[in-house]
Amino acid sequence: KDLDSSVLYAIFASRMAIEKSGWTANDNFGINMGSSRGSTSLFEKNHEEFLNTQKASTLSSPTTTLGNISSWVAHDLQTKGPEISHSITCSTALHALINGVAWIKSGMANKFLVGGSEASLTPFTIAQMKAMRIYAKGDSFYPCRAFDLDKRTNTMVLGEAASVACLEKGIHKNTMAVIEGVGYATEVLEHNISISTDAICFQRSMKMALGAIDPDEVDVIVMHAPGTLKGDLSEKRAIEKVFCNKTPFLTTNKWKVGHTFGASGMLSLELAILMLQYNEFIATPFVSYTSSPEKVNRVMVNAVGFGGNAVSVLVKSPSESK
Repeated sequence: KDLDSSVLYAIFASRMAIEKSGWTANDNFGINMGSSRGSTSLFEKNHEEFLNTQKASTLSSPTTTLGNISSWVAHDLQTKGPEISHSITCSTALHALINGVAWIKSGMANKFLVGGSEASLTPFTIAQMKAMRIYAKGDSFYPCRAFDLDKRTNTMVLGEAASVACLEKGIHKNTMAVIEGVGYATEVLEHNISISTDAICFQRSMKMALGAIDPDEVDVIVMHAPGTLKGDLSEKRAIEKVFCNKTPFLTTNKWKVGHTFGASGMLSLELAILMLQYNEFIATPFVSYTSSPEKVNRVMVNAVGFGGNAVSVLVKSPSESK
């Protein structure tokens, strides 16, 4: 009862991930869980109490530090591996994945639990989004029109989630997807939340994730597409520059689940894995394709956050790796 919802979400999602993976505490896996906002509700509650009483509750500090999420996940799972917390805004979860890949490739860990958790549906957080004039207005059937390039206003809507993945080397009986490439990049800022008109950061991260792979071999891209005018369009332009011969099928999940900040990249990876598993393209309601991919073998996932930091992850079906 003393923990923030972001911590509880992370614990619950991590338990499910470990159960599906077949791991045990004896596997001594590492943990990298991040969040954009951290213990939002609890921090705001504690701060309000301080303003009213000029006193802070005893647990206000340990229950609102950023490391609070990964440390409680590690405590709950009783693992003895390294535990790491970080925040890199909306690309947090995919940065956790990249870090987990690096630990495993270096030989410093055999397995890593990675992800993000966000519980920031508070009046103050929503007020911040409205102050930037990027939050949705009105009560339309689809309030968040992510990747609707015909919209005339910003339509971002917040959501809450925790999403977690279990990483290990090789293909095993519970393997859902294979990470074929990762990429990351930043770009020069004009202001705190700026992104260039053709998202240079995305161009660089996607090229890095592709490596020597032919861009034409990517079947689908799960876009970051937060539902803002500039964000959606600039990412689309970046994709067209990198995939100049053949643009993959494009989709996003934010029209359905909202923008979950630090957890959003891992939810996008979930969508990618679902398409790989069922060999089916999952579209948005705003873009009509006259055809579908003959086979979904490779999917790229994008995420970007305040500060011009982008991450791209290329995954493929385990059956294509055997």
